[in-house]
Amino acid sequence: MHNLSIDIGNTSTKVAVFKNREIVHYQRLNKLTVDDLTDLIGKFLIEKSVVSSVDEEIASLEALLENKTTYTRFTALLTNGVQNKYRTPATLGLDRWAAILAANAMFPDCACLVIDAGTCITYDVLNVKREYFGGSISPGITMRFKAVHEFTGRLPLVNWNREAEIPEGVDTESAIKNGVLQGIKNEIEGFISLNNIKESALKVIITGGDTDFLFKQLQNSIFAPQIMKDPYLVLKGLNEAIAD
Repeated sequence: MHNLSIDIGNTSTKVAVFKNREIVHYQRLNKLTVDDLTDLIGKFLIEKSVVSSVDEEIASLEALLENKTTYTRFTALLTNGVQNKYRTPATLGLDRWAAILAANAMFPDCACLVIDAGTCITYDVLNVKREYFGGSISPGITMRFKAVHEFTGRLPLVNWNREAEIPEGVDTESAIKNGVLQGIKNEIEGFISLNNIKESALKVIITGGDTDFLFKQLQNSIFAPQIMKDPYLVLKGLNEAIAD
């Protein structure tokens, strides 16, 4: 028997099937349909399921999951031993909370800094006492490039290559790329440095759509030994909410 984790975001839906805590199937969809879900439940004999969603129009999916599985709607009230001290838990992004639950399971004896590099970049800290107070939210890479273009009169909208290195700023386009990308790298290193002062033996986990690019850029950093990447961190956190 298997567990099913579903993360419905603003632009796509991520789905993972777990056998205990091992991912045996993963897919990313523009939209998850009832037919897709029916196929997954039948193929993997899903026992438990959990959904995190920014879309409230998921009644048909939830009805199927409630009928065919032991279903849980993910909320910040599912704590798994983490003390949620966020002042406004009702406004806490569920992806942020799921990532914290995953970090807690992966490193139960260490403080963790979770960096989710998506549309926005979020920085969330779980201290060694298993307390979560929150973190920081800043614009993501694509958002910064768009802002430079849209809030100026003449600067172009720059396309960036996730496979390329950060260029030197020798002309307008490369100067924008350097400013945005080097700025984000410096920002991440700053957050790591700050939290290293606050927490000993800090583990840093990077997840989200821009994970690979940022992880590569940080490999020459003095912080490299404490940094790992996990593109499935949110899905793993959802699974923790229903795992035995």
